[in-house]
Amino acid sequence: MVMVDDISFPSQITTSNPLSLLGHGITDIEIHFLQIKFTAIGVYIDPEIVSHLQKWKGKTGTELAEDDHFFDSVISAPVDKYLRIVVIKEIKGSQYGVQLESSVRDRLAADDKYEEEEEEALEKIVEFFQTKYFKKDSVLTFSFPAASNVAEVGCVPKSSYNKVVFGTK
Repeated sequence: MVMVDDISFPSQITTSNPLSLLGHGITDIEIHFLQIKFTAIGVYIDPEIVSHLQKWKGKTGTELAEDDHFFDSVISAPVDKYLRIVVIKEIKGSQYGVQLESSVRDRLAADDKYEEEEEEALEKIVEFFQTKYFKKDSVLTFSFPAASNVAEVGCVPKSSYNKVVFGTK
């Protein structure tokens, strides 16, 4: 078990396969000189990813964090990936969706990978979040199965589980 800002993340979860906690952190924003924490994030990946990342064996965490090719290899590795995001500070789903859309769009555009298909998928995500409201401890999940070009986004805003499925390249 790993604690991220008083939120526990199990070292392993099971979707279709057991996935290990590979990374964790928080998202925050500075407002009037105050750091406001919004979410805690756990990144779970099939342990089989190690065989796809041998090229980076022996590198330090700092070196890996600065290497875009490392992140590209993690993203493109043919293994299951899963994000578990826990809300620290309540936020409207519409705000979360727009922030997510902006962040993803900017990163894809910077890599010249933002096309009509990506725009449609992001619109679907924004629409999904539009009517949601995330209280403290609400859970968002993003699942990227290796055997599919479809990703699933879900949320448990303390009442019921909702999800949207969209295609990816």
